[in-house]
Amino acid sequence: MNNDALSTFITQTRAVFGPLSSEMVAAVRVQLEGLAKAPDSEPWLAALHREAPASRELHRDATHGFVLLAHTEPANLYRAPHDHGRNWVIYALQRGAMEIGTYARVEDPDGRVRLVRRDVSTLRAGEARIYLPGDIHDTRCLGEASLLYRFTSRDLKSEEEARLITRYVERDGAWTVGPA
Repeated sequence: MNNDALSTFITQTRAVFGPLSSEMVAAVRVQLEGLAKAPDSEPWLAALHREAPASRELHRDATHGFVLLAHTEPANLYRAPHDHGRNWVIYALQRGAMEIGTYARVEDPDGRVRLVRRDVSTLRAGEARIYLPGDIHDTRCLGEASLLYRFTSRDLKSEEEARLITRYVERDGAWTVGPA
């Protein structure tokens, strides 16, 4: 059996994964932070650095359904506000820095939806952040390219196809619901 950081992450995450709870997401976050601190000398991580894929699936769990992806984000790449539908997600940085804004969705008296920025913070290498179902956030890669791990509680493709993920667009200086 392989004893690298990725194999350890998968084994330990499978052991704690279950229904959404504070304890479970905290345990997975700890595992993902450990993965983000893996030594560059591990062959799978050296390949990610060398190849710099925009997206690569590292693990899809057949039993629990969670998915671990790696993304190489170019400098200044901005991803507009969005949620992850019914999923919870953890972002962890292996390399680089990323600005992450969080938002609240509010409805004006006339029924228009807009976002209010709640906070902005910087995610640094070795750190991880949890986003629960319905949490709205945006991301911007700061400085040089970053290597980001995205752990999702299930495959987001089916959520996208069912239109359960909300993406927002900027109109007249405010973030609002994107086209249906």
